[in-house]
Amino acid sequence: MSTAVVAPVAPPISVSTTLLPEAHSVASLLSLLPADGALAWVRNGDGLVGWGEAARAEFSGPERFSRAQRWWSAFVNDAEIDDAVCLPGTGPVAFASFAFDPDPGHSVVVVPRVIVGRRGSSVWITEVSAGDDEPPSPVAMSEAVDSAPLGACYSEGSRSVDSWKVAVASAVERITSGELDKVVLARDLDVTLDAPLDVRRLLERLTDTYPECWTFSVDGLVGATPEMLVRRTGDEVTSRVLAGTIRRSEDSGKDARLAEMLLASDKDHEEHGYAVRSVAAALAAHCTDLEVPARPRLLRLANVQHLATDVTGQLVDGAPVLALAASLHPTAAVCGTPTERAFAVIRELEGMERGRYAGPVGWMDGRGDGEFGIALRCAQIDGDDARRLRLFAGCGLVAGSEPEVELAESESKLDAMRGALSD
Repeated sequence: MSTAVVAPVAPPISVSTTLLPEAHSVASLLSLLPADGALAWVRNGDGLVGWGEAARAEFSGPERFSRAQRWWSAFVNDAEIDDAVCLPGTGPVAFASFAFDPDPGHSVVVVPRVIVGRRGSSVWITEVSAGDDEPPSPVAMSEAVDSAPLGACYSEGSRSVDSWKVAVASAVERITSGELDKVVLARDLDVTLDAPLDVRRLLERLTDTYPECWTFSVDGLVGATPEMLVRRTGDEVTSRVLAGTIRRSEDSGKDARLAEMLLASDKDHEEHGYAVRSVAAALAAHCTDLEVPARPRLLRLANVQHLATDVTGQLVDGAPVLALAASLHPTAAVCGTPTERAFAVIRELEGMERGRYAGPVGWMDGRGDGEFGIALRCAQIDGDDARRLRLFAGCGLVAGSEPEVELAESESKLDAMRGALSD
């Protein structure tokens, strides 16, 4: 059953976007954020940040994407928009994060009162007013980021390590028997900090360590994802597929050998191929002139190396970015193949609720443009206690996958968030 919870918005809705003439003075988008309610989507200095709430809606069930699109279209249609910039991410913008599984599932869309964006040399500000309310101050925030040493206590999450390895072995047996080709099993860690987390601190560390990733913050879900589910810029559509992973080494020679192992691994190429084909098939329903590289390239991050493929196409049906994200989710990179069988195995064997982990996260504007990544390398902050978090990592399993190797891969992926939290 699908449900929606929508906070009432007092008319009239006014949206105004202007260029910031002092663009050079905005050294970092993240430096503008307040301590509470930070919304962010940044990469290599570009992106969007926001604060305050002009509107908010929550959705669940299998119609969560379509209900969110209907709500967003109505919000945009009701707004009086003055956009002097007319770039992707100007005018009305919503940040959104969707549940991986429709049931149970909790998805959220937030329209900030103030949005600041950067795209190359252009920096702009959007202010959203509803009713007689004035948006909060658009000037840089004066609150200092809490940089005091932060202690963290880690504990097993929804299931123990040994129990998770048993689940992995069971899944591989089903793959070997021909029940399915691939499935992604995830695990979580619980974290208790000795003081409430200042989310800006986490965002800054993730951005500094993983500049190639999209660092995000939406309603307590914070992370740095290397995987772009879909970007729509006018008629141009792009999706970045990652599947196949190996750790990094501080020894340059060993690191190069690990990269060669990944590029030569039949198991990893098989896993990657399933993910690429699932994305290409979904985009083919909306795009022409699809370009799918014959072989993946290597993407090196601070902690791991991935096989990566960028799939591009030309949009032909005017589908907004959220509709494209809905058609792509879940990809084989985070679920498996065939999709329905993999979903069933995840529900049976994984032993935890993913929440918004591995779901689409990103932003959309009033023209249908936007970017949605897959919520990976992330943490969910407890809404009632900012000292408590859940960390997530998942591994793609195919025939030949070994529980100990998959456990090591999951630990490498968890290092992204553990490193950002550590002192």
